[in-house]
Amino acid sequence: MAEKATKQKPVQKAVSTEELAKAHYTEELAKRRGEHVRNYNINFMREGPIVAIVLEGLHAIETVRKMVGSTEPKAALPGTIRADFAHMSYAYADEKKTVVRNLIHASSDKADAVREIKVWFAPSEIFKYKTVHDVHLQ
Repeated sequence: MAEKATKQKPVQKAVSTEELAKAHYTEELAKRRGEHVRNYNINFMREGPIVAIVLEGLHAIETVRKMVGSTEPKAALPGTIRADFAHMSYAYADEKKTVVRNLIHASSDKADAVREIKVWFAPSEIFKYKTVHDVHLQ
């Protein structure tokens, strides 16, 4: 895609069901960090409402991940969402047998983004539109 700026696509406020949370946090997480970590994340996602947003644009995933910060809040750089609003470390979470309480999630790559969008949005909710950048800066 040749978008010149990030565009907001659909936004949805939802309360996650166990089925949606399991679809979001797949077996891949269990392979990397253990089934207990996957279960912590599934339960955490179901504690309250979530806001799902799709952003599209040139380098959108990399740009959003820079703003969000490291997955481990303790390692996130100052000024990122995770550094400013979440402070837990993996070691602390492991010691306390709890989830790393993150304020935000960002897809790690395009494949994850495509999969996660399908979890939270119906195809009819994803729409195309042109921004001023699309029209005037091609």
